[in-house]
Amino acid sequence: MAAPGFKKIVIVGAGPAGLLLALLLAKKGISVTILDAADDLDTQPRATHYGPPAVAELRRAGVIDDVHAEGFIPRKICWRKFDTTYLTGIDGDHLGDHPDRMTMLPLNKLGRILHKHLLAQPSAEVLFNHKVVLQGQDTDKAWVEVELAGGERKKFEADYIVGCDGANSQVRRSLFGDLAFPGRTWDEQLVATNTYYDFTKYGYEDANFIIDPHNWYMASRISNDGLWRVTYGEPNGFTRDELIARQPEKFRVMLPGNPTPEQYTLANISPYKVHQRLAESMRVGRILLAADAAHICNPMGGLGLTGGIVDVGGLYDCLVGVYEGKADEEILTTYSDVRRAKYNEVVDPISSANLARLFRADPETVMETDEFFKMCKRAETDVEFSKEMQSFMNILKYDFTEHYIDGPKYAATGSS
Repeated sequence: MAAPGFKKIVIVGAGPAGLLLALLLAKKGISVTILDAADDLDTQPRATHYGPPAVAELRRAGVIDDVHAEGFIPRKICWRKFDTTYLTGIDGDHLGDHPDRMTMLPLNKLGRILHKHLLAQPSAEVLFNHKVVLQGQDTDKAWVEVELAGGERKKFEADYIVGCDGANSQVRRSLFGDLAFPGRTWDEQLVATNTYYDFTKYGYEDANFIIDPHNWYMASRISNDGLWRVTYGEPNGFTRDELIARQPEKFRVMLPGNPTPEQYTLANISPYKVHQRLAESMRVGRILLAADAAHICNPMGGLGLTGGIVDVGGLYDCLVGVYEGKADEEILTTYSDVRRAKYNEVVDPISSANLARLFRADPETVMETDEFFKMCKRAETDVEFSKEMQSFMNILKYDFTEHYIDGPKYAATGSS
């Protein structure tokens, strides 16, 4: 039997992934400290949609009621031509009152919910203005050195360090080097906005993907007060300032009704490059990675957000197995192997297809040529098939408790 117990975990990054992992661990009675370089929680417009396996983890953490209270369950996702002609869609109401239906809530609001719940846990603390500058480990412990707001430095030791510090993760960079994040960058750029505009009068559903070689975009309702996430594509080569300057004309051309700036309210705008990347490993000794610190993908379909939350749930199960003496440390290598396989086999190919479909598919023939759209069309009238399609994202899940041990030897079975 593995020896039970460890004393402390340090998580780098107070984003939703780090907060969720800390909350799960603290509820188990494990001492956990979150370190973040910023002076408060992130408020930038980011991902919004949580697939069923992510909702299951939020429910396990005890926060799903708060998430539903501030967000909502979207009814329908659909694809349209540029002239708004409806092509096909997926009807969430086919799932009825299933507890893990896709849920919508902007990520910054989830962060606030998780932070509130975490502060109620006596074994947890969140320290802002703590920038990690060095890290290390030996056979008995790991540590990070942080720089505080005033310039002084402080060292934190733990049994394990977990990097949940996002796509520009300092933890990952320290492990593998600043440029070692294998994968690719799309030629296309994205511009994410939060916009008050009445899409409903044009017949738009809760989430809409517009297929067009030049003016492709997503428009998705993200609140109950008329706020929509509008994310659209731009060619590579424009600077941030140029992309922001182009926004009014892009909206006028591509949005239904051809609105001018006085006809909508732009709450946020955030241009960014789009990547598909995966770290070389999600475990190096006592240092672990999860969510965007380990892998990133484009946002079309919510696989990055959902996959990151499923990472957190899996890592929690592995750490608890070690903590309770139900598994030895090799389960953490299995965590890395499984989660990397899920990215390579599911997240990367499907999210890439989701994005490319918007600007590479011919909207006039896509219903006849795209196998995914053929399935969507069938699901419109075949409710059982629709339920099957909507449960597909559960393939991201993996039960690491299958690797808990009863005897003296741990037997890794690899990914599935």
